[in-house]
Amino acid sequence: MIELIKHGTTIDFMGKRKYVMTFSLIITLICLYGIFYKTEYGVDFRGGAEVQTKFSKEVHLDTVRDVLGKAGFHDASVQTIGQPQDNEILIKVSADEASLNATTEKLTQALHTSFADNTAEIRKVDIVGPKAGAELRMSAVKAMFWAILSIMVYMAIRFDFRYAPGVMVSLLHDIIIVAGVLSFVGSEFSLHTVAALLSIIGYSVNDTVIVYDRIREHEDHGDQTKSLRTHINDAVNDTLSRTILTSVATLLVAASMYFFGGAALRDFFLAMSIGIIFGTYSSVYVAASTTLFIDELTRKSKSGNAQKATA
Repeated sequence: MIELIKHGTTIDFMGKRKYVMTFSLIITLICLYGIFYKTEYGVDFRGGAEVQTKFSKEVHLDTVRDVLGKAGFHDASVQTIGQPQDNEILIKVSADEASLNATTEKLTQALHTSFADNTAEIRKVDIVGPKAGAELRMSAVKAMFWAILSIMVYMAIRFDFRYAPGVMVSLLHDIIIVAGVLSFVGSEFSLHTVAALLSIIGYSVNDTVIVYDRIREHEDHGDQTKSLRTHINDAVNDTLSRTILTSVATLLVAASMYFFGGAALRDFFLAMSIGIIFGTYSSVYVAASTTLFIDELTRKSKSGNAQKATA
C-alpha cells in the first residue's frame, strides 16, 4: 500500500483547532457576503429563454458562443444535447419577463443570419419566468437541506449524538465556501452548480465518516484512559496518508476535466475542485473540532449538574 506519510505520526491537530476554526469562521463570513451580494444566477434561476436548435451540419459550440456574443448574448449557455451526430444544441439566455419574446426573436435571427450555409432549425423554445426561477432556487435549497439532515440522522444512529453536529457544520462550511468562491470569481450559479454542491456533500461526508469511524475504533478498542481529544488526534494521524492520497487523486481528475472538459462542464468541475480541497480540510479540522467541542460542552454540563446534586 502506498503511504505518502509514514504511519505513526503524532501531529496535534486538535491543539490548533481554535486558530483553524477562527480562520474557517472568517472565510465563511466572507463567502456569505459573496453569496448574498455577488452571486450571478444562471437562466434556470433568474428566468430567461431556452432554445433547442438542430443544425443541418456539424457545428462547434465555441462558434455558436462567438455568434451569440456578437449578437449581445454574452452570458449565453450553450451545450450539446442528444448524440453528437444529431447536431442539436440547447441555448439558454437570460432576459426579464417583459423582453422574453423580443430576446427569443433576436437570438433566432442571429442564428439564421450567421449560419446561412448550415441551416439552424428551431425545435423548441421554452420560456422560464422569474417566478419559476425563484421556485427552482427554493427547490435547490430544499434538496441540500434534506441531504444534510438525512446525513445527520444517519451519523447520529451509526455513531452517537456528538458526531451529527460536526457533520452538519462541516457540510455547511463546505457548501458556503464553494458557493462563495464561485460568486467572487464570477461563475454563474446554475443547475450544474447545484449538482456540484450535492456531489461535494457526498464526497465530504465520505471523508468525515472514515475519520469518525477511526475515532470510534480508538474509543472502543484503544486506551480507555485517553481523552477524546487524544483519540481524535490518533485517528486523524492514522488516516492522514489515505486522506491526502485520495483527495489529490480526485482533485487531479477534477482539474483535468476543468481544463479539458469543455466550457459546459467548467463551472461544475471548478466547484468540485474547490469542494475537494475544503472537504478534505473540513473532515480533518471542522467536523472533528465540532465533535470535540460538543463532547467538552456535554462533560461540563454533566459536571455542573453533579456538583449541584451534591451541594
